[in-house]
Amino acid sequence: MITPNVDLKNKPILVTGAAGFVGANLVMELFRSVKGVRIVGLDSMNDYYDVSIKEYRLSEIEKTAAAHPDCAWSFVKGNIADRKLIDSLFSEHHFSVVVNLAAQAGVRYSITNPDVYIESNIIGFYNILEACRATMNTDHPVEHLVYASSSSVYGSNKKIPYSTDDKVDNPVSLYAATKKSNELMAHAYSKLYNIPSTGLRFFTVYGPAGRPDMAYFGFTNKLLKGETIEIFNYGNCKRDFTYVDDIVEGVKRVMECAPEKETGEDGLPLPPYRVYNIGNNSPENLLDFVTILEEELIRAKVLPADYNFEAHKKLVPMQPGDVPITYADTSALERDFGFKPSTSLREGLRRFAEWYKTFYNA
Repeated sequence: MITPNVDLKNKPILVTGAAGFVGANLVMELFRSVKGVRIVGLDSMNDYYDVSIKEYRLSEIEKTAAAHPDCAWSFVKGNIADRKLIDSLFSEHHFSVVVNLAAQAGVRYSITNPDVYIESNIIGFYNILEACRATMNTDHPVEHLVYASSSSVYGSNKKIPYSTDDKVDNPVSLYAATKKSNELMAHAYSKLYNIPSTGLRFFTVYGPAGRPDMAYFGFTNKLLKGETIEIFNYGNCKRDFTYVDDIVEGVKRVMECAPEKETGEDGLPLPPYRVYNIGNNSPENLLDFVTILEEELIRAKVLPADYNFEAHKKLVPMQPGDVPITYADTSALERDFGFKPSTSLREGLRRFAEWYKTFYNA
């Protein structure tokens, strides 16, 4: 177990992608569990998916912040690719911890819209690294940079479960390549400027108020409209579905434990750098996942009990950029933080279905 060395109490924290799925849930959890925390949330509020869900998440943050008057919340609409904006936020707030969750997400979208991935995931992350670097020799150095990587970095790796000790030089999408680039850039900055950084490879995050481009959400939308859902690779896919609360708990524990600064034999810093998987360590077959989703949508009365699911399902070939299985080796996370995601797929999809029923009045 790693001993926490970053006290989040009363600290200024930057969360980018704060209106995003993981970002919003992280902000609310910090308000609920950390006294006096001062959070600046940054998000571009782009329309990659339904902006009303991002606005809903922000309203939930506002309610949570109001219930914790010892804490402070401010939201800034802006893009991490805007260097002047990033520099001004760092100058004004002197962040102790930076959590970079802002990114253009989605594997398939990266095939048709590559520009936005370079802008957000490469240039934006570079701006964050530069802003952290500028603090290193000041009275307010960033104590810890935590950033989202992705299980997609494992690409076409054949060995499973995926371990952070594995080589990851076979990306099968531009999205995956940008996430691997983030890890390499963070490593270089950690080595050169002694910036403590931790990358987190998330595995298929799902839950209430999630991303509509994810399968569970998109399938629900289509079934409700009477449309046909496509199950890729003829159903021969497995995904390590990880419930959002488990992801957030992992992120919070990591935030409190920055890699220690040490000097190597060359007199230069050993990079204070780590990477972890956060996944459920339990891949589920897509057909089983669809069956559970169907049962929970009926239970929540999103769909009628006599809904003919078989008439609305189609097995199709694998899509470009996709991989047949994701499976996280989470032993390092368990060893260092005593934590392992534990929410079952049924429990997580049940909470999603109940939220969906209420949010859309389905």
